[in-house]
Amino acid sequence: MLADSSWSFGHVLWVMLVIYFWAMVIWVFISVFGDLFHRTDIHGWAKAGWIFFICVLPFLGVLIYLIARPKMTAQDKQDMARMQEMQRRMSGSSQADEIAKLAALRDSGEITADEYNKMKSRAMMDL
Repeated sequence: MLADSSWSFGHVLWVMLVIYFWAMVIWVFISVFGDLFHRTDIHGWAKAGWIFFICVLPFLGVLIYLIARPKMTAQDKQDMARMQEMQRRMSGSSQADEIAKLAALRDSGEITADEYNKMKSRAMMDL
């Protein structure tokens, strides 16, 4: 079948496009299932219901799940804070380093004492 010269450039592009969209669909389903199992605010029968709905009506189920899911939960905020802290540790930045940099800027006159106090309190809350 492949020895036949009926494969034109258009056919190859069409097959590549179809493969791309199938890969994208599979990735969306993996992402939604991962999000569904990762969530601690959805329990038992609710998870089972979402899985059933997504398996029975895949595209509609995924679309409704993406619209209906909570945008930012407490767990998401904790995960983001944990990731930010890990990035800070990897970059070698600490609370004392940030305050020292701010003090140097204040001493050089680049920022005022009020700006220093605001930035210092923000750095202490962030870190």
